[in-house]
Amino acid sequence: MRVNYFRSLAYCLLLLLAAGNTGCLSCQPAARAIGHDVPRELEKMSLPAYVIEPPDILLIDAIRVVPLPPYRIEPLDSVLIQATNTLPNEPVVGAYGVEPDGVVNLGASYGSVRLAGLTTEQARDAVEKQLRLVLKEPKVQVALAQSRGMQQVRGEHLVRPDGTVGLGAYGSVFVAGMSLDEAKGAIEAHLAQFLLKPEISIDVYAYNSKVFYIILDGAGYGQQVYRFPITGNETVLDAISQINGLPAVSSKKKIWVARPAHDAGAEHHHGHGGHHDDDQVLPVDWYAIAKRGSTATNYQLFPGDRVYVQSDRLIAFDNLLAKVLSPIERVFGVALLGQQTILSFDRSLRRNNGNNNNINGF
Repeated sequence: MRVNYFRSLAYCLLLLLAAGNTGCLSCQPAARAIGHDVPRELEKMSLPAYVIEPPDILLIDAIRVVPLPPYRIEPLDSVLIQATNTLPNEPVVGAYGVEPDGVVNLGASYGSVRLAGLTTEQARDAVEKQLRLVLKEPKVQVALAQSRGMQQVRGEHLVRPDGTVGLGAYGSVFVAGMSLDEAKGAIEAHLAQFLLKPEISIDVYAYNSKVFYIILDGAGYGQQVYRFPITGNETVLDAISQINGLPAVSSKKKIWVARPAHDAGAEHHHGHGGHHDDDQVLPVDWYAIAKRGSTATNYQLFPGDRVYVQSDRLIAFDNLLAKVLSPIERVFGVALLGQQTILSFDRSLRRNNGNNNNINGF
C-alpha cells in the first residue's frame, strides 16, 4: 500500500510539472508580418543568376580549341591533307589520323609518313617527299583538323572542394562564387595561355550546391533532417510530397518555413526593393493547402530554406511522461519485487518452523 501511495504521489507531481511546461512543447517562433511580395504558388518569381559552388557539376564544351602556333603534330591528332596529281583511283584528300606511333597512312600505294613532332609546314614537306616516291610533282596542303587537346576540355567537370575545375593537361581554374558568364570568361582566359583565341560553352549539368531542408520533430525523440536539391520551382507542398507526406506524430497546425536572411531568396527580394535584416518565419496553414487548395501559405522555397514540422502536442506530452516516469516505475518495480521476495522468504521460514514443531511434538 505504501508503494502504491508513493507511485500515485509521483504521478500527480509529474502531471503538475508537465502541465506547467506544456507551452514548451508547442512553441513556435514569432512570425513577422508577411507581405504580399513573398513568392508562393501561382505568384512565383525567378531565382537570381546561378552562382557556382562545390559540388556542382559543370558541362563544358569546346567550340574553338586551336593550339598556339607553331603547333607540332602529336599522336592521336587529326590532320587535313590534300594532294594534286595523285593516282586516278587513289586520291589523297580528307582527314587522316595520326597513329600512336606518330605516322600517317596515306594509302596502299603511297605508304606511311611520320608527322609527329612536325609543324604543319614541315608536315607538308614530309608528305610531298613521300608522295614523290610514286607521283610526279605532287602539290600538297596540310592543316590541323583536330587536336587531342579538345578531349581535355570537353565533358562534365566537378567543382572541387577548393572551388576549381580540372581541365586535364591545361591545369585547373577557380570558378566558385562566379556566375556562368564569369566562369566562361575565367576558363577562356586560362586556356588562352595554351590556345589561340579559345571559345567554350558552359552550363550546369548537376545543381548540387543549392538545397532546402525539411526538419521533422520526433515528439521528444530527436529530429529528422532531409536535404533536397532545389530547382527554383518547389513549394511547401512539393517539399512535403518528397517525404511521402507528414508522419503520424506531426502536428498539422505547427508548420513553418524558416528563411535565412542572407540566402538567395533574401537577396532576390533585396533586388526588388524589399529589405530583410532578420531571418524570416513564414507560418504554413496545412489544412488550407491540403483540404481547400489555398495558395496563400504554399510558399515558394529558396536555397537554404528550412521547412520545420512540429510534433503533435499531445503525442509529445505523452512521450515526455513516458520518458520521465519510466525510470521511476523501474525503481518502484525493483522495490516492490524486493518487498515481495522478503515476504515470501519470511512465510517460507515460518512454514518450515511450524513443520519442525509438529515433528518434535510427536
